[in-house]
Amino acid sequence: MKKSFLIPLLLFCCPLAATAVEQQEVQDSVREAVEWRHHLHQNPELSFQEYKTSSYVAELLSSFGSIEVLRPTETSVVGILRGGKPGKTVAFRADMDALPVQEQTGFSFASKTPGVSHACGHDMHTAMLLGTARVLASMQKELPGTVYFIFQPGEEKSPGGALPIIKSGVLKGVDAIFGAHVMPHAPTGSIGILPAGPASSSSDGFFLTIQGKGSHGSMPQLGVDPIVTGAEVVMALQTVVSRSVTPGDMAVVTIGKFQSGNAPNVIPDKAELGASIRSVTPETRKLLEERTRSIIDHVCKANGARYKLDYELGYPAIENNSALRELAKKAAIQAVGEKNVFDAPRIPASEDFSYYGQVAPIYFMTISSGDGPANHNPGFKADDAAISNGIKTEVRIILDYLNSK
Repeated sequence: MKKSFLIPLLLFCCPLAATAVEQQEVQDSVREAVEWRHHLHQNPELSFQEYKTSSYVAELLSSFGSIEVLRPTETSVVGILRGGKPGKTVAFRADMDALPVQEQTGFSFASKTPGVSHACGHDMHTAMLLGTARVLASMQKELPGTVYFIFQPGEEKSPGGALPIIKSGVLKGVDAIFGAHVMPHAPTGSIGILPAGPASSSSDGFFLTIQGKGSHGSMPQLGVDPIVTGAEVVMALQTVVSRSVTPGDMAVVTIGKFQSGNAPNVIPDKAELGASIRSVTPETRKLLEERTRSIIDHVCKANGARYKLDYELGYPAIENNSALRELAKKAAIQAVGEKNVFDAPRIPASEDFSYYGQVAPIYFMTISSGDGPANHNPGFKADDAAISNGIKTEVRIILDYLNSK
């Protein structure tokens, strides 16, 4: 593993030029962030169970000095750094929760908790933002404004941890909110600048139980077949994207669960289906729900079956602000060099970071974690070397925003 995390931060440009002390602070922060990441990775906690994680984060923030530490919800932490000069207020968010996944990375610092691991990289997000907080705390007197460091629980479990933090009112007065996520399949530490507008998909879905009438396989006329009915539902739903959604508008309907029956010569009495439904615009999201409900209702009635449908609305799509995108791109190039910054396509996954758009304009980007399996895979191996560029970029974005007109 390359130890590029020891490379010092590029000199800050005016009006906040970096001193030798500040550069040393960055190097020290990156080194410590790697240690923090290893601790977090070894001690993962599931969504809304981040008690030790949040306490660890709160203690570190307090140790930096100058940062006010708040606990707006049971397992969340918000650090507030008030600069020595008046100015705007900016926030950066990191999520802290782990996944119910048995780790298969071979890391020397692998999870010590059976069946739980940081297979989505939230340990990296937390360590990077802690490093960013440490750097900026050392510059408190020169900061023109206020910085909020949001350490959020429960991103992986709907309805997510963002809304409770928002509802607490702790973010009142924040002018802009940034966030980042580590992703594989690009050179380690490269910064992906996601597009303005929809930068992710919404995440909806349903659980459907089709209630038929059981019968012997040789006497189908005496039953109502939930398998045939379910199969018709699956096939009919394939027409929603191909025939109802405007071509070019991203939409996905995936039936990932279909369970029914136990014997080849028995018509069962019910079938259970589950689906994932994704889109990027509110209009298409509404259309997908309406068409899905209509198809299920009509197909089941046509076959004489009853049904129970639980249609669940998950996280909405992230709506990236165009002005914040331009600021983030310029800041990233200044922080890590143009060769390490690229225009990234919209991510098909969903994120409850989208909810912060209720508070202020938002911008979300990616930080490459190196090669290897994708997020949520047991073998997901985020590279420590990405931490350096993550901290550099976060610091630069915050400073540039506070100094922007």
